[in-house]
Amino acid sequence: MRIDKWLWCARFFKTRGMAAEAVRGGKIHVNGERVKPAKEIKLGDSLSITREPHRYLITVRGFASRRGPAKEAIAFYEETAESIAIREEEKLRHQAERAAIPSVEKKPSKKDRRQLQRLRGF
Repeated sequence: MRIDKWLWCARFFKTRGMAAEAVRGGKIHVNGERVKPAKEIKLGDSLSITREPHRYLITVRGFASRRGPAKEAIAFYEETAESIAIREEEKLRHQAERAAIPSVEKKPSKKDRRQLQRLRGF
């Protein structure tokens, strides 16, 4: 099966065109090599998929004749434990960064906007 079609069926990309563009752009590597969208993949191939801000390291476990629901698509690949751990660390780091930023409770009033303008020098 073509790599662009497989990525679409496995629901890594919303359209086959987006999958082909990612392959042409070097975001997908098969067994450590950059490939073209028409590359035929087979069972057991190792894929590296970069979708900012995440990177997936997976092994091909199956193929589909059509694009189905996400629950079925999970059966077509197996993500490595290393990949899962890295994504979890990134998720925790992102949550910590967001917690450090003060959130705005309400929209600024007219008085608040005037004070901001004075601070900015307007």
